[in-house]
Amino acid sequence: MISHLRGRLLSLTPDMGVVDVHGVGYAVSLPLPTYYELQKQPAGADVSLFIHTHVREDALALYGFWTERERALFERLITVSGVGPRLARAILSGLPPEVLLTALAAGDVARLTRIPGVGRKTAERLVLELREKAAELAAAPAPTGAALAPDDEDLLVALVNLGYRRADAEKALADVRRESADAEVPELLRMALKRLARL
Repeated sequence: MISHLRGRLLSLTPDMGVVDVHGVGYAVSLPLPTYYELQKQPAGADVSLFIHTHVREDALALYGFWTERERALFERLITVSGVGPRLARAILSGLPPEVLLTALAAGDVARLTRIPGVGRKTAERLVLELREKAAELAAAPAPTGAALAPDDEDLLVALVNLGYRRADAEKALADVRRESADAEVPELLRMALKRLARL
């Protein structure tokens, strides 16, 4: 099973990206939040995606996510009766992960039915089967997708003191560490501030 891809972004549409890994192009289905993140990258940039490999008798499909939390939520969604990968991707495209988790935890069926493709019965099943787990995930700190280096704590404090939310600062630092692991502290700070400015 493929669980992670890192390579050059060859092409991108709102629902599909092609990532070149050592000369092999992998077509990866994407939810909109991941598409928006990839859209920020320069042409031909190296990108890193968390992958869910979906295997059927007649096909093997890859679904890509910018964060581990997105992938974890996708994998929870497809455990619900009547929710396949396409609908799970549509659900993640219809609401940001944090908003979706809040809606599930609160049993907000009305909000869920505003997602294209989600009827009342599906929304009720989502709440019934995921409400408890969604409450746990919503309460947990969002994974950043990569662990912060020990010496990044000072950078994190500096960003928080500048007025950025800790969760946003952690994600920005993790992302720049993933892209430029050997960068010096001033360069990391500059890159993190550039990312945070896009929010």
